[in-house]
Amino acid sequence: MSVFKKSSDKAEPVLGFGESLVVLIVILCILGYLIIFEKQEPQAPLFIAFTVLAVYGKIRGFKWDTVMEGMRSGLRAGVDPLVIFLSIGVLIATWIFSGTIPTIMYFGFKIISVQFFLPTVFVVCTLVGVACGSSFTTVSTMGIAFIGIGATLKINPGLTAGVIVSGAFCGSNISPLSGTTNLAASVSHISIYEHIRSLLITDLPAWALCLVLYTVLGLNSQHVSLSAVHHMMSGLANGFWVSGWALLPVVLLIVLAILQVPAIPSLGLGSLFAAFLGWIHAPATSITTITKTIMMGYVSHTGDKTIDTLLSKGGIASMLTSLALIVFALALGGLLIKFNIINTIIEHLSGIVRTPGRLSLATAITCIGVNLIVGEHYLAIILPGQSFIKSFDQLGLKRRFMARILNDAGAAVNAIVPWSVSGVFIAGALQINPLRFIPWAFFPFIVTILAVAVGFFLKPDQQAAKVAA
Repeated sequence: MSVFKKSSDKAEPVLGFGESLVVLIVILCILGYLIIFEKQEPQAPLFIAFTVLAVYGKIRGFKWDTVMEGMRSGLRAGVDPLVIFLSIGVLIATWIFSGTIPTIMYFGFKIISVQFFLPTVFVVCTLVGVACGSSFTTVSTMGIAFIGIGATLKINPGLTAGVIVSGAFCGSNISPLSGTTNLAASVSHISIYEHIRSLLITDLPAWALCLVLYTVLGLNSQHVSLSAVHHMMSGLANGFWVSGWALLPVVLLIVLAILQVPAIPSLGLGSLFAAFLGWIHAPATSITTITKTIMMGYVSHTGDKTIDTLLSKGGIASMLTSLALIVFALALGGLLIKFNIINTIIEHLSGIVRTPGRLSLATAITCIGVNLIVGEHYLAIILPGQSFIKSFDQLGLKRRFMARILNDAGAAVNAIVPWSVSGVFIAGALQINPLRFIPWAFFPFIVTILAVAVGFFLKPDQQAAKVAA
């Protein structure tokens, strides 16, 4: 008994930089090999990586209580995203039931040409992202409509999804209503509007370059038979309620965003209003049918195979696979933080930066690393921000420079990590493998490169550096 007590009271180990780095590399190799080379869904690789790390921690000397607490702390950080995932599943189903998404598709066919489809999608998704402050909401509403239009126009779904992601995340990045943008400003202790003005230095050039690239790619698109477009429009009009009234849920969601109502109640109200609107149009619909739609998703019965495939989706059940992935990713991230592996590496990086360029690069690499290992965009902002803020002060650099990197390399990059919160959500909402849209999602790549490049031209404020010292 005394032996057991002695073992339980034993001090837990402190992992050094070298060991922490090896552990991270092993975890990345497991995930990279199984997901990229073996083309497996991320759930099983993340579970394997989590189990391997937990067992290694126990062998290394950590208590099982520490392992469990690390897992719980990781999951606590993801409660909001998990609820948002479920809410968006409901939103998708009810917006199809109410005719909102079919109406967007119908009018989209009327105003969008094949040649200018891609730049139009990019601009619209950017504007919606700015208006509602949520890349997830933009992807799950306008994104689904544009994916349907693109499929009819014979445009590569991966390319269309990449354009949607670029626009949605660019809009969210520069929106004063965005959670990640406000978080980056808060971590850096600056005002949201000072932060957004700083963001425009990198985000506007990145947006303009993306617009040029998508316009060029769009001009190379093949011509499509108008009969296919007219057939799709006819199917939408006959199978759904296509009306300007069906766009009221979109208006409600934008109004709630302007009023700064949090994402979860906004999505809930938007879903309930859409369900009510759909019931007004079809009062014969039973409450059982509506609740089944909320749970299992909307099932289209137009008789048109293309439309029925595109618009049979949504519901709580559709998000459960994604939730499983996020749970394992958050649990894995929680262990890496609890074992102090992440902090050890970040502290090592923060100790070797002595110039603005190197500091910018180290901050961006850390944001990307947290995204790759933990997969959570909030932690990809918080952890590097807390670790590097003193380094920015000591070099006499404005904190808005750090906030800009946190947003560009932390929040935006999350969209192009296949097992991240954003990557999993996009794949689930648009029903597409992340590896198909990531190469076409130009904005996160370009804006991160610009954020780092600008850092090499920053001039330290020597007086401020002396004060910080």
